[in-house]
Amino acid sequence: MTKHTVKIEKSWCNQLAEEFESDYFSKLNDFIVEERSKYEVFPPISKMFAAFDFTPFDKVKVVIIGQDPYHGVGQAHGLCFSVSYGVKIPPSLKNIYKELNTDVGFEIPNHGNLETWAKQGVFLINATLSVRAHTAGSHQKKGWEIFTDSIISIISEKQNNIVFLLWGNFAKTKEILIDQSKHLVLKASHPSPLGAYKSFFGCKHFSKTNEYLIKNGIEPIDWELPKTSLL
Repeated sequence: MTKHTVKIEKSWCNQLAEEFESDYFSKLNDFIVEERSKYEVFPPISKMFAAFDFTPFDKVKVVIIGQDPYHGVGQAHGLCFSVSYGVKIPPSLKNIYKELNTDVGFEIPNHGNLETWAKQGVFLINATLSVRAHTAGSHQKKGWEIFTDSIISIISEKQNNIVFLLWGNFAKTKEILIDQSKHLVLKASHPSPLGAYKSFFGCKHFSKTNEYLIKNGIEPIDWELPKTSLL
């Protein structure tokens, strides 16, 4: 799982070198290795750092923070809220699509794969990058949160004019890591069926994101997704 055993995109490897060499990450590595030896763990190890591979450090425009990978078979593939082609669209993502539709006229696709966003600079990061099959939260408080908090802090410190979308109480706790004098933070309730009707629906985060990017001379995100699962 360290830089010696898993390839992570070069620009991120350079930014995170100290994290990979830290004591906490060594312990986290040992934990993940042991978990994978005993249980089925998602996402597969080859996709655990997919968010970094799809969105290099210097290409980040937008950060969306999730909490845990999906823990069902075949769902998690390294991008928060996203699922692989051919996998049923999860309820939270359905609500994200609904808000996109009303906000920017988004045409709802027949899949839940958000790789197209990631390739444009939408960094889709979970606070915890792995989970034991069918056991939500099983890899929380093992070191992942330290790692991903460091990532948010590094983006905040070294980049400018990034849009951070914080959905739900957990994501909102990350606000303290972000320098709002040079970044935009947008907050709403979680898009889950339990939270979407509180402040997610109608938040217009997608149009507000593009307005901010354009204002700062940055190419906006094309939120539309391909309409086929046969890519």
